[in-house]
Amino acid sequence: MKYYVKNMVCDRCKMVVKQEIEKLGLQVLSVSLGEIELIEDLNSEQKQHVKEVLETLGFSLIDDKKSRLIEQVKTILIELVHHDNSELKINLSDYLSDRLHLDYNYISNLYSEVEGTTIEKYYIAQKIERVKELIVYDELTLSEIAFKLNYSSVAHLSSQFKKTTGLTPSYFKNIKAEKRKPLDKV
Repeated sequence: MKYYVKNMVCDRCKMVVKQEIEKLGLQVLSVSLGEIELIEDLNSEQKQHVKEVLETLGFSLIDDKKSRLIEQVKTILIELVHHDNSELKINLSDYLSDRLHLDYNYISNLYSEVEGTTIEKYYIAQKIERVKELIVYDELTLSEIAFKLNYSSVAHLSSQFKKTTGLTPSYFKNIKAEKRKPLDKV
């Protein structure tokens, strides 16, 4: 049975959630960003106990359908920006529709209603955090970062970076004052 977990956004999160679930004597079939699959369904007492354990770690079990869909959207975007280094070959709306097997207008409207922002803004925020990370690592040029994150040009990346952070990428690189945010805080 699949369960969705809010704020599980990195490999370390997956490891911690898996360990804690196994400590409860439950058998884990698989763990991926934002979800965990158990061999058997949880009864209400087990579910409550899992919720309590996850909440002490900063995670939460998601029960309602709308919240699960929102978390799936976020997980897909995080994977796309932070883990998949492949180029997005279709537009974002088609990509999300294909991955979720739902109409993009439905996904977009629900996301905006629940989160109070758009999918596009969340996607841009994730990309900017990835840009910050790559700038801090100082292994790629701005041009290589723009290419890696599918920006049409360095100018486009710089413009979006400044609009989001208030700083130019070059200034950010020099001061490195505003370090990256945790993905669950973006």
